[in-house]
Amino acid sequence: MSVQPPSATFSLIPDNAPFSAEQRQWLSGFFAAALGPLAPVGGPGSGAATAPSADLASNDDAPWHDPAMPLADRMALADGKPLAPRLMAAMAQQDCGQCGYNCADYANALAVKSEERFNLCVPGGKETLRMLKVVAGEVATSSHSGGATEPAAAIPAPLPGRSREAPVAVPFLSRRRLTGDGSQKETHHVVFDLTACGLDYVAGDALGVFPTNDLGLVDQIIAMLGASHVTPVRGRTLRAVLAEEVSLAPAPDGLFELISFLTGGDQRQKARALARGDDPDGDAEVLDVLAVLTKFAGIRPHPEAFVEALEPLQPRLYSISSSPKAEPGRVSLTVDAVRYVVGKRRRLGVASTFLGERTEPGAAVRVYVQRAHGFALPDDPAVPVVMVGPGTGIAPFRAFLQDRAADKAPGPNWLFYGHQRQATDFFYADELAALKASGVLTRLSLAWSRDGSEKVYVQDRMRETGAELWRWLDQGGHFYICGDAKRMAKDVEAALVDVIATHGGRSPEAAVAYVQAMKKAGRYQADVY
Repeated sequence: MSVQPPSATFSLIPDNAPFSAEQRQWLSGFFAAALGPLAPVGGPGSGAATAPSADLASNDDAPWHDPAMPLADRMALADGKPLAPRLMAAMAQQDCGQCGYNCADYANALAVKSEERFNLCVPGGKETLRMLKVVAGEVATSSHSGGATEPAAAIPAPLPGRSREAPVAVPFLSRRRLTGDGSQKETHHVVFDLTACGLDYVAGDALGVFPTNDLGLVDQIIAMLGASHVTPVRGRTLRAVLAEEVSLAPAPDGLFELISFLTGGDQRQKARALARGDDPDGDAEVLDVLAVLTKFAGIRPHPEAFVEALEPLQPRLYSISSSPKAEPGRVSLTVDAVRYVVGKRRRLGVASTFLGERTEPGAAVRVYVQRAHGFALPDDPAVPVVMVGPGTGIAPFRAFLQDRAADKAPGPNWLFYGHQRQATDFFYADELAALKASGVLTRLSLAWSRDGSEKVYVQDRMRETGAELWRWLDQGGHFYICGDAKRMAKDVEAALVDVIATHGGRSPEAAVAYVQAMKKAGRYQADVY
């Protein structure tokens, strides 16, 4: 398939893009080569679409880019679109960076085949993985070109510690519990030492952590397989591979497919149904690897086949809760330990308990710094900053406040923080009090959902202080939110729209448009998960 070279009348990079003419020409050539397999046959004047860039996914033309929107609704909105936008619609829409991209860039990388892994969207999980395979399968089935596609552009080797492809080992320094006795949560402040590895970061970045699986869980699985801990697999022991290389939750489709070949009758039909994404017994959401081996009791796959049926153990991404200007050579995280019970069995969050209880000070942990995708303090230190971060969502705002304090930034800072109870769940209370006393933290609005007869949330405090909040926004203030994508972030944005409509004298439609304009201008930024 031939690709038309860029010309004066055909450029993949708009004239108003922030590049020189020479840079636009180079970028147009790069994308033209990379997008050759996606471009319509012909070129300018052929009657087909002439700009391969239109086939790329972009947040600017993505009505499905809403983490609270169900997958079926997202795919319906993307129906009829080119491959990359449809792949993007299958993503979790959080732009969290755990895949090493944002959602649009991951979709584009898959579309041009510079990335071949469909299982990198951690928050999307199996739902995203299945849909990506469906979309890719439809494209492969409908393709009749029969010709060889051009190879994808070469990707330079990643720098150590700068991507999930090249983590570095750093010492785990310490943890301290942030929640008090009686809290329903267990949250830790976790610190790593970066001095030896030379990694740097800025406030707003995230840290990717490669955890290991709990050895108690690993040993139970080995017992269910009827295997030995030292059974050789992949040139290592089975125990080491299960602990360090593969995910043990949730159970992947490949495991159900494997089991379907090892059993018969109703059990085979159930395994096949689960592999398709069906839920014959109403328990699919709680099936991890051990639960599957228990459900299909007596099935003992060969350890090598069993391991190959599992997905790779993915890194977890955490918002950094420190500023290098305040804590040089160190990086900290704010981590909720995840523990819950299914039936009579206690389940553990892999990375959260790895950091919260299983890692000892001095142990080496593989990490990398994930640069923020559009989540950073304003360039102008005089700009007002409003931060909404309940629970562990306070993490990046602790870093922001440390940064503003170190820079002696003159702009005012307002933090909305909330949790269940003030006595047990007020993270960094002493630090925030000191920042308020020094004048760095101009306003602190607190919301406690279990301390009174009525539940109070951060969005309630926003509405209560709406007149002042609008003044900050009207003065060009930047608005930030960090936390749960599906509920809290949606409720906070709705409250912001209400504040703008009520105190900014706008119709509901105009208030929504105001928020959208803030997003496009970089004045509304979200770090959601």
